Amino acid sequence: MDGLKLTLKQHHTQQTCFSVGDITIGRDFTLIAGPCSIESEKQALSTAFMVKEAGANIFRGGAFKPRTSPYSFQGLGEQALKILNLVRQETGLPVVTEIMDPRHVGLVAEFADILQIGTRNMQNFPLLREAGQTGKPILLKRGVYATLQEWLSSAEYILSEGNPHVILCERGIRTFEPYTRNTLDLSAIPALKEITHLPVIADPSHGTGRASLVPSMSLAAVAAGADGLIMEVHYKPEEAASDKDQALSPALFRQSARDILDLYRYLHIPKKGP
Repeated sequence: MDGLKLTLKQHHTQQTCFSVGDITIGRDFTLIAGPCSIESEKQALSTAFMVKEAGANIFRGGAFKPRTSPYSFQGLGEQALKILNLVRQETGLPVVTEIMDPRHVGLVAEFADILQIGTRNMQNFPLLREAGQTGKPILLKRGVYATLQEWLSSAEYILSEGNPHVILCERGIRTFEPYTRNTLDLSAIPALKEITHLPVIADPSHGTGRASLVPSMSLAAVAAGADGLIMEVHYKPEEAASDKDQALSPALFRQSARDILDLYRYLHIPKKGP
């Protein structure tokens, strides 16, 4: 992979690990959960307490939402950031939210523990540079048509600003299949494990767009070697302002989280000898 000086294993032989809250990303299993967008204080806190009880260690929630239609719900902006800050104070969970505009990076960095750069902005190079300069951990999602080299090149922009705290997130690519929202590229997970030292997580919610498929694809991602997952969960999915079809209910998330953590422990905890 030509032109990559910082993201490849050959230049950095140790697995990248860094602390966020009480967990070490790259070493501990990272389970990020929460709603697509922050809609109210009640919605955020109710969902946050539930996902924490079920085993999540980071809370997600959108403040500024990139939507295909200009008429769709765009998020609550700064009000949502204040709600995320309240969630952190009340639950102790670190929070991650998306940044879309270089002008908002400083504001979002005041409230979020991890800054997410979504698929639509994977190659927004001014945004990548601005985010890198914060020193905050950056969750970088793969573009819907991006090759692994293009994705790692975007990560290179962040690392080149002196910020080593990058998490790669496979969230599905666009294929000819219309049944699912995207096609979750599970092969990208072990492929990235071969070539990069950066932590790799998966987003089965956007990868499928169907809540019924999220639990099984979550397990598949864990089996493929993912360092974590980011999942959409809403305390009342039928009332979600965005992405309701892929949001897990509290009951479905609890069961899914149990299965995910059980599988991860089975695969990674050393087995006792005979």
